[in-house]
Amino acid sequence: MSADSRLTPLATAHSLVGFTTCACLLVFYAAGEPFGILNDIGNAALGVLSLVLARRLPAPIPAQADIGSALVRRGLLLAAAAVGAALTVVGTVLVLSGVTGFYLAGLWSSLGFALIGIWLIGVRGVLPGVVMLLGLVGIPGILTGLDDMNNVPPWIFVAGVSWAGTYLLFPTWSLRLARQHRAEGVG
Repeated sequence: MSADSRLTPLATAHSLVGFTTCACLLVFYAAGEPFGILNDIGNAALGVLSLVLARRLPAPIPAQADIGSALVRRGLLLAAAAVGAALTVVGTVLVLSGVTGFYLAGLWSSLGFALIGIWLIGVRGVLPGVVMLLGLVGIPGILTGLDDMNNVPPWIFVAGVSWAGTYLLFPTWSLRLARQHRAEGVG
């Protein structure tokens, strides 16, 4: 099975994990556990699947690009996705181990997805990538250890908007990618 033939099931799985993780969060707010824990695990899984997707779908090389600079660009985008994926796992570990509460762990995870958003913009997933970049707004909250929603400055709540990119726009983009590759007969 070639890398291209694995793209369709990978993009489909990525999409399903994203939508399911979002659904778990919504059900958690309505019904409680174990859906919060499932959401936390889903965040890490979505981050790792995002990295696998980034490895399978490198940034396109413009027609008139210098091949050396294009390879550096691809490497930097993949590095952003790799660091981002690691941070999504860090967020999950922080909350599941009880080291932090959900808010600070969520800031770590949203920072991770913001870095994945950099890669996504590089592969022309502009809208979801830009929305995911809003997770960068949470960096001051991470640096100061903000973990009580009652003491969070209102502007840091903007980082929460990034989850719309992570849970809705990015999985939708992945589903379209899977359909496009299936239609092209690539995978």
